[in-house]
Amino acid sequence: MRFEDMDVWKKASRLSVSIYRHFSDLKDFGFRDQVTRSSLSIPSNIAEGIERKQVREKVNFLNYSKGSCAELRTQIYIGIEIGCIPKDTGKNWIKETEEISSMLNGLMMYLDKLNL
Repeated sequence: MRFEDMDVWKKASRLSVSIYRHFSDLKDFGFRDQVTRSSLSIPSNIAEGIERKQVREKVNFLNYSKGSCAELRTQIYIGIEIGCIPKDTGKNWIKETEEISSMLNGLMMYLDKLNL
């Protein structure tokens, strides 16, 4: 299984690119750094996990990625409230993180069954 071929990695990568582009000119460097790092962490942990040999390691990294989805979703909610993210954009990103999280959950359950 190549991570580059996985729909969840592709979706997470596209989201990260979208977030990086949106925040490229934001002067609040602390917020920008935090939100872009958490968005980048999602596809990065998917890739790192899938490249691991042991199923347990794969699941651990996918779980880290799922945690980063929750972190990013929190930052999006805050970004909407403080006016850094337009409401419609934020709603779309929240939906994306929920879908990615669900996809990761399904993949982790699948891998856990293989590892019985």
